Amino acid sequence: MKELEGRTAIVTGASRGIGPQIARALGREGMNIVLVARSAAGLEQVAAELGSAGQHAIAMPADLSDHSTLDRIVEATEEQFGAVDLLVNNAGITATRRFETSSDEETAQIIDVNLTAGILLTKRVLPGMLDRGRGHVVMIASLAGKVGSPYESVYAASKAGQIAFVQSLREELHGSGVGASVVCPGFVVESGMWADAGISQGIRQPRLAGATTPGAVASAVVHAVQRDSAEVYVNRPPMRPMLVLGELSPRFRSWVLRRIGVPQTFRKVVERAESEARSE
Repeated sequence: MKELEGRTAIVTGASRGIGPQIARALGREGMNIVLVARSAAGLEQVAAELGSAGQHAIAMPADLSDHSTLDRIVEATEEQFGAVDLLVNNAGITATRRFETSSDEETAQIIDVNLTAGILLTKRVLPGMLDRGRGHVVMIASLAGKVGSPYESVYAASKAGQIAFVQSLREELHGSGVGASVVCPGFVVESGMWADAGISQGIRQPRLAGATTPGAVASAVVHAVQRDSAEVYVNRPPMRPMLVLGELSPRFRSWVLRRIGVPQTFRKVVERAESEARSE
């Protein structure tokens, strides 16, 4: 979908982290933006910022784990702006902990918000896109979905599910005029999940693992939509060579991750949290 001006996008998880940057990037392309997240105050702040820049945006507070809200999101978008041309499934949650200590409720919520809600929301906008012969769906996944990060096993599983969903959907949509992309960031600094879990605790990502920024992820989303890219990895240094080698030799991949310190970094986050919990 090369032409974005005048089109309409739904962006979930739009109140903080990567979401506002994605909304800003799409707004600069001239798109109407429907901002979705649980935080009404956060959404209103982003909507006001976009409005002051001459962009069209509305806030739609919603808990995506409540599937009864999904129809309301689509209906409100169509009432305000007309057809949904782009859906960016960015909403996500995680819990960095030992898997055996996670609750069933926490596990279900991560899968529900990160994977199920995006699939169900896609199901609601796709028929209209197919009727019009245009549209695009983006899943904001993670490199954790390609190389599972330790102590985030459920999160990694949800992101791997997003990647597989897009791979399958693209084949179904081939020739229809509707596209689908998955964007996989690495460690995102400045704001977002890693900034909250690691950097806020004084724990930095391994230097050799690289990093990216919310702005870089937002730019990748715009490019993925305009070019109908299948998978986009957003990280410096580029991770594609290691991912290819990792597919050929998972044992080698694990060795490299340990050598550059990825498991050790997540272990620090977990041990810091466990220490703080014991001291309370």
